Amino acid sequence: MENTELSIDFTSGAVAHRLRFGGGRGQDLPKAVGLKKGANPHVVDATAGLGRDAFLLASLGARVTLIERSAHMHSLLAAALEKARMGEMAGIAARMALLQGDAKDLLPALAPEVVLVDPMHPPRGNSALVKQDMRQLRQIVGEDPDACALIKVALETAQKRVVLKWPRKAALPKGLPTPSHQIIGKSTRYDVWMR
Repeated sequence: MENTELSIDFTSGAVAHRLRFGGGRGQDLPKAVGLKKGANPHVVDATAGLGRDAFLLASLGARVTLIERSAHMHSLLAAALEKARMGEMAGIAARMALLQGDAKDLLPALAPEVVLVDPMHPPRGNSALVKQDMRQLRQIVGEDPDACALIKVALETAQKRVVLKWPRKAALPKGLPTPSHQIIGKSTRYDVWMR
């Protein structure tokens, strides 16, 4: 398998395909964060990673603040946003702001309407490999042992809802309250806590 450097590009590939053919606000993620007709909440993506979810939400009208604590991932996201601002995706990129730091420290000052948390998922129980970009992301950022603490800060600071993106069949991380509801897809589940 070819070992290529991880890069992020919002203008082509899977992100652009999802933008054009993904199903708009009817997708599970937009529903989970509360994107409805006329509702464009301020969403903080507290674990930005590859930035794909944030870009999708911004493409649907949400104002999104991405927080990434890895300096390396932050620099990749900054470059991708800069490239997006130069072309046809400029309007989407204009609704995105990128911060570097620990979301647990930054969330209280942001007073977001919605917080999206997508921590590193637990290892799969089957032998199927995750896609190369996700393996590379895990190598760069490592595990998220403080994911539960982050969700608790999100629950204290979000004005409207907190959304956890999690594997469909995985148990809820220990120590968290029962979600208000769930949106369950083929492989991913969104646990939603309404405030």
